[in-house]
Amino acid sequence: MQEENFDLDSKQVGVLPIVNHFLQRLQFEQLLENYLPPADKRVKIKPAQTLGVLLRNIIISRSPLYSIQEWAEQMVPELIGLESRQLRLLNDDRAGRALDRLFEADRNSMLTDLVVHMVEEFRIELEEFHNDSTTLTLHGEYLDADGHIERGKPTLVACLGHSKDHRPDLKQLLWILTVSEDGAIPVHFKVADGNTEDSTTHIETWEVLRRLVGSEKFLYVADCKLCTRENLHHIAEAQGRFITVLPRTRKEDSLFKEWLLSHIPQWEEIVRYPHPRLKDGPPNILRAMKSPIPDADGYRLIWFHSSHKMERDAQSRRDQIVRAFKELETLKNKLEGPRCRYITIEGVEDAVSKILTHTAAKAWISYHIEERQQASYRQEKRGRPGKDTRWRRSTKQRFGLTWEANKENIQADVLSDGVFPLVTNCRDLSILDILSCYKSKQPFVEKRHDLLKNTLEITPAYLKSISRLEAFLFLSYVGVTIHALMERELRNAMQAEELKSLRLYPEDRHCPAPTIVRIIEVFGNLQRHILSAGETTVQRFDPQLTQLQKQIIALLGVSARQFAAMD
Repeated sequence: MQEENFDLDSKQVGVLPIVNHFLQRLQFEQLLENYLPPADKRVKIKPAQTLGVLLRNIIISRSPLYSIQEWAEQMVPELIGLESRQLRLLNDDRAGRALDRLFEADRNSMLTDLVVHMVEEFRIELEEFHNDSTTLTLHGEYLDADGHIERGKPTLVACLGHSKDHRPDLKQLLWILTVSEDGAIPVHFKVADGNTEDSTTHIETWEVLRRLVGSEKFLYVADCKLCTRENLHHIAEAQGRFITVLPRTRKEDSLFKEWLLSHIPQWEEIVRYPHPRLKDGPPNILRAMKSPIPDADGYRLIWFHSSHKMERDAQSRRDQIVRAFKELETLKNKLEGPRCRYITIEGVEDAVSKILTHTAAKAWISYHIEERQQASYRQEKRGRPGKDTRWRRSTKQRFGLTWEANKENIQADVLSDGVFPLVTNCRDLSILDILSCYKSKQPFVEKRHDLLKNTLEITPAYLKSISRLEAFLFLSYVGVTIHALMERELRNAMQAEELKSLRLYPEDRHCPAPTIVRIIEVFGNLQRHILSAGETTVQRFDPQLTQLQKQIIALLGVSARQFAAMD
């Protein structure tokens, strides 16, 4: 009797049905079909299909383009928008050509249509927006990223600039993101040249938001780069509303700190927050007062004092002074060493200045450089010295270095520890509302930056073509948006069901604020298995959901039948 040979085909299901549910609600596939240039009838995988695979890969587990086929072959083909026979045709060249088609499309109009539909579909409130920017560090020369025209479209300029990733040696681009207060959903993004000044991007962003909302009656919140007279005047003149931080370079800042030297501020407590880490730790006490120095342009200027920030400021100053003292001690040892290479007092001053600038302790340390001549004697000729030996005297420039803490400046800065100013033209908001808008909600934008750069691992992106990189970053924005929408829908559903937490953590520990990263991990073990003998399917094993997984998909509005992937 001949034995039958059985094959077991195991494919990953994971969180793909949930991701597809949200992509369908966004009508993203239809959006690509509408905007991408018509595909050649001879192509075996449409560019829209390839881009769909890339997007799912970004959302779930970012892989380099050269290994996109390996990743796709592990997945149920239908769940990534492909047929089984198409998997072997997927490669980095095809992905690159699909990105070319996306670059050629009108991505600005695509973004508008995507956001307008998203706002309507998910009922996102558009009353308050938060804006921030970050740099995207590039690994590679990107010689063609010079702003040239490609396929009739201008390209970005990748160049050196002020790196927020602390990599001034690498070229970069500027990523500008605006999120809604409702769920921190990205409603607008733009990628700009690497040396773009942040303050020049706000007027354009604000105008885009005004067209999106259909009104100027929304609150625009951003960091101190918004606080230029041109930006604030533009928003105020258009009857818009803003909240921002007064930068330290403004005269009002220095005048207030001078005022603190001779006055006792009348702080009024407005709120207390529990310690973010220690259950029994001291609360963060927030106080506020109207600025005794009015804003030069007549806007509302409020000074706040945070007890936790006061401790952080004091500790930071101590750390900077200690670090500067250590580096100055090292320099002093070099100056006193036998092989000191400093020959001019200007060179020593430059070395000290670099240390104080690098440690940011220049204002708190005073130093003195002592210049002296050190004499030395040497025989004119070789041999044992005797009574007739002639000696030659030589002198060498030597330097002594002393330093001390500048107590006067330190004491002056102690008075302003924990203090920060907010500027707004909102006369109807309370001081607590103004503080909450900035301190409690502005960090959500930074969380989206963290999601982009660390969770989705968008950089480094090894794409030689700047046009393909631009298209890839558009997909990355959609990936961040899907994460944000899934997170918002899950948390809103928990609130509606009066669920305070889900048992998402190991050992069934409670998670009061679930993230999609953790949801992906919870669904990561789901697979579909097909047992076959030759061409005949013997049995099919669809993934079996746990009670926790069933609870999650019910909250997200996903049917369990969507996890029974079809062949």
